[in-house]
Amino acid sequence: MSEFSKELQVTAEFCNDHHIDAFSKHIPLEWVEEAVKQTGKASVRKRRFPAEQAVWLVLGIGLLRNRSIQSVCDKLELAFPDAKGELPPLATSSIIKGKEKLGSEPMRYLFKMTAAQWEQQCDFDHMCGLKVLSVDGTYFKTHDTESNQKFGYAQRTASFPSVLAVTLMSTKTHMLSDAAFGPVTNSEISYAQQLVGSAPESSLTLFDRGFISAELFMSWEGSGPNTHWLTPIKSKFRYEIIDSYSEYDHLIEMPISPQAQRQAPHLGKTWKARLVMIPSPKGEIKGFITSCLCPNTYALQELVEVYWQRWEIERGYGELKQYQLANKPILRSLKSDGIYQELWGILTSYNIIRLEMSEIAKAHNVPPLRVSFINALYLIQDEFIWSDGRSPGTIPKALKTLRESGKRLILPEKRKRKPYPRAVLKKTAKYPTRVRQKNATRS
Repeated sequence: MSEFSKELQVTAEFCNDHHIDAFSKHIPLEWVEEAVKQTGKASVRKRRFPAEQAVWLVLGIGLLRNRSIQSVCDKLELAFPDAKGELPPLATSSIIKGKEKLGSEPMRYLFKMTAAQWEQQCDFDHMCGLKVLSVDGTYFKTHDTESNQKFGYAQRTASFPSVLAVTLMSTKTHMLSDAAFGPVTNSEISYAQQLVGSAPESSLTLFDRGFISAELFMSWEGSGPNTHWLTPIKSKFRYEIIDSYSEYDHLIEMPISPQAQRQAPHLGKTWKARLVMIPSPKGEIKGFITSCLCPNTYALQELVEVYWQRWEIERGYGELKQYQLANKPILRSLKSDGIYQELWGILTSYNIIRLEMSEIAKAHNVPPLRVSFINALYLIQDEFIWSDGRSPGTIPKALKTLRESGKRLILPEKRKRKPYPRAVLKKTAKYPTRVRQKNATRS
């Protein structure tokens, strides 16, 4: 038996003894082994903290943001016994060294693999038979180290470097189907290009108007059968009407900029789309363009209404940053590769929370977003803590109990808001105002 085979056997025996059924409930051990093997990071000799265990550590760090790396490692009991069969605590330096040896590629591989598998288990919103998803970008701050400065700064006045991330998210479950991130010096469109081909067949992806790009949208549309996009138009949008289906519904032709033609000569000089105008616009958005060209298949009113589901991705980002990251705006890692590793771990852990929320929702016959994200997160975190001494490893078997008592996690249905007119709040005075008092008259 080769050294590598022996190592996998030791890992399997360790995991069976320690009931690693937390993440392994959704992430089988075979997936972790495949991730480290396919990326060339598998351990070739027996170590107390091999690459496979480092993967569980990165996932645990993605959930337990208020605990140190040493605390997470100890809580999950990830270190193998030493030569004497004992389990002394690993030194922090050994844990960090093992985490650095793992690198970011196994975590990227694991995220991609799990996202593809879990997407099949989750439901989607639908519009005229199309699954509805959304794409948008967000920023994550990093420590201002020499290595992280390569990411660039989101603003000239920014004190910390930032990473720009663009994700593809289901509007119904907030599950991430794919993600791409890197330096803020690259555009959101360039990261969205990396997501081409990730949308499922028969889908409609909603984009913000900052993503308008002939190359991006034509690539998105051609990446799979019945794969569509929709985005609002800008105020100075140039187009020519080719055909009109109604007063608010047209087939249009748009020019492709000379710069885009030079970068991608196959695009040609023009491209076509369907222009849908909002009959009674209430804000800045007056209309949309989309690849859903057939008015008989994709009704005007449904196209007008579906765009507002794009804000679900903003809610997803808000819950990720406010609750999972515990309102800590700066990522932990001091090196750029560590930032990539950390983010892939955070996004994979985020998807695990969403997957559990979806299963709780199914058990109680409610929409997935009726399940409280923060309460689901707290319960999963508590399971880490309660498992100490009775079920070491990661998130334990008690997740089944979590679902059975999931009624506590169900949020009330949203009330319809009353239509209030838009107004600007009065600015607070910078300095307090002192009222001059009149001198009292002498009697």
